[in-house]
Amino acid sequence: MNLDSIQTALRESALDGWLFYDHHHRDPLAMRILGLDPNAHITRRWYYFVPASGEPRKLVHRIEQARLDALPGAKTQYSSWQELHAGLEKLLQNQKKIAMQYSPNNDIMYVAMVDAGTVEFLRSRGKEIVTSADLVSQFEAVLTAEQIASHQAAQRAIDVIVAEAWQEIARRLRPSSGGAGRTGGLSEYDLVLWLREAMHREGLVWENGPDVSVNANTSDQHYEPTAERAAPIRDGDFVLIDIWGRLDTPTAVFYDITWTGVVGREPSQKEQLLFDTVRGARDAAISAVESAFAQNRPIRGFEADDAARSVIRDAGFGEYFVHRTGHNIAHEIHGSGAHLDNLETHDVRRILPHTCFSVEPGIYLPEFGVRSEINMLTAPGKAWVTGRIQQELVRI
Repeated sequence: MNLDSIQTALRESALDGWLFYDHHHRDPLAMRILGLDPNAHITRRWYYFVPASGEPRKLVHRIEQARLDALPGAKTQYSSWQELHAGLEKLLQNQKKIAMQYSPNNDIMYVAMVDAGTVEFLRSRGKEIVTSADLVSQFEAVLTAEQIASHQAAQRAIDVIVAEAWQEIARRLRPSSGGAGRTGGLSEYDLVLWLREAMHREGLVWENGPDVSVNANTSDQHYEPTAERAAPIRDGDFVLIDIWGRLDTPTAVFYDITWTGVVGREPSQKEQLLFDTVRGARDAAISAVESAFAQNRPIRGFEADDAARSVIRDAGFGEYFVHRTGHNIAHEIHGSGAHLDNLETHDVRRILPHTCFSVEPGIYLPEFGVRSEINMLTAPGKAWVTGRIQQELVRI
């Protein structure tokens, strides 16, 4: 925990303090931000209050009185619920505006870790509970130089793997005369196994996937082929590859992209129209973020989503864009920073410098779907795409 940085952020946000609370690991954000053991045995409620100035304070159960000993600050203990209530009032004495892992209306559910009853109790004691969403972004999503380098390493490896995957489809479907070990057959799952092996060779790790889909399966945004359920890849097919991975180190950051292409033919007029529209939406979101950072102007997640979504809506495909435009990326594939979202949530969190996120608009018709996904990094005064940018449908 960086106490000085937290207290500086609290003062800049005009907050009296930040109250962390956990029970049975219901708040992993608190554990990470405070640097606590994620595997500790927690069966009783604990509270840790960081004021904007001064020494932090702890409230712990006597059965687990050492639970917060790794953190600075004076400790109060409780056993009964009466002692707990009195302890909370003392912990927050003379404090009014307090941040917690709470989201009004549960709009930003990614930070909504505190139960309604706790918020109700504190409000009954005259406390104003506000969301810690932007604070969480600052202390969870802002990347170090080492983490940014890890993202770039994953980007270089995966960009090469995806380019080779398209070539592998061509080799498997049209093996040259006398080609060694080529059967001419290939399924979605076969290509998944090929991608996994390629990522293993590069020292990458990932969660589930990657995803390979053809034709109508590309309209299922979280489609996962298996050995038992996988379509063959054939000439004439429309193909989508969604792949993500990171280095196998404790703080490494993911790289996450999606490309689409056609096999053995030119794209149809509808395929080209959807790709052009999705590409335009992607580029509109990129431009919105680049412009805001170049002008040192704050931009929130929903604003970048609006930029992409308006392009697809204006083209008449709004009802077929059924997910957010992008998500924060960190050590977790879906990180704790601002998402590019004004559909699933109204994400008012600021896109902060030194953060990473995807831009991945899509249009999903019943017969096929198109998504184009890139990643961006930000810094004071600039924002940029970190890898290759698909400009045309791949021809295999």
